[in-house]
Amino acid sequence: MSTGSKRSIYAAMAANMAIGVAKFIGAGISGSSAMLSEGIHSVVDSVNEILLLYGLQQGEKAPDEEHPLGYSAEIYFWSLVVAVLIFALGGGISIYEGVDVFLNPVEPSSNELLTYSILGVAALFEGAALFISIREFNKSRVQTDIKFWQALRRSKDPSTFVVIFEDTAALLGITVAALGVFLSHWTGRVFYDGLASIIIGIILTVVAIILVTETKGLLLGESAFPEVRESIKRIVTSDEAVTQMEAPITLHLGPSDILLALNIEFKDDLSSDQIEAAIRRIESAIRDDHDEVQRIFIEARSITLESNSEIQKITE
Repeated sequence: MSTGSKRSIYAAMAANMAIGVAKFIGAGISGSSAMLSEGIHSVVDSVNEILLLYGLQQGEKAPDEEHPLGYSAEIYFWSLVVAVLIFALGGGISIYEGVDVFLNPVEPSSNELLTYSILGVAALFEGAALFISIREFNKSRVQTDIKFWQALRRSKDPSTFVVIFEDTAALLGITVAALGVFLSHWTGRVFYDGLASIIIGIILTVVAIILVTETKGLLLGESAFPEVRESIKRIVTSDEAVTQMEAPITLHLGPSDILLALNIEFKDDLSSDQIEAAIRRIESAIRDDHDEVQRIFIEARSITLESNSEIQKITE
């Protein structure tokens, strides 16, 4: 499990739990629909962090007879659940609260100083959590010469990119809520408070759709980064026993758990013992450079004058 991932999740969870209760108290006193939506948002995010931590913990379980490739994909499943919760609870309830304000208008919220104070403190906590999440993500990036958002979109670790999207949505939501409260006070129309709640719901819905799309790809199975695949090809083809190879097949079973399948053709005059020795060298070299490659399946072929022989070796 990535220590950085856990640190990001704990930071986000602490921020959401610290301000969630305050938002509900503020919503109860002021009557602000946008503030209530932000309170619901904080509760949903807190539950999400718990689910992500559970997914990371389950992913550490050792392979067994029923799951010979292990449980690394648990984090992908629970990340999908998180995205659904953001959509159904965060986005859905926020939009409902906003529509309810339109259908049943009330007096604009009072105690604006309390509302602004709570939203200001919430912004500080969420900003700190987002800073920690981005810092930890940048530490784990394979390449630092690509744009941040491009790196985020291609990340294989939902425990980092889910938290970053959540914290970003939280800051946007706080900004919209503050603006809605301000306009309601200024104009005397509760319409803006309800509109802010709907906009918060739309923001959460968009984030949920992005997360569902990203997590779906991981659940279906994504290959390793192009630079990892190229590195593996260089390692294999640089071995003196290899004549050619097919493109490596890689599959992310988890954020730091890659399955690798290789089809390699060796020199014609090698014996079985020499081929096995070459396979061991190749495996060792790959694992030295890429410790995330935890399972290697090699199909080795050597064409001789006497016969066509095929040696298949599976290692874990």
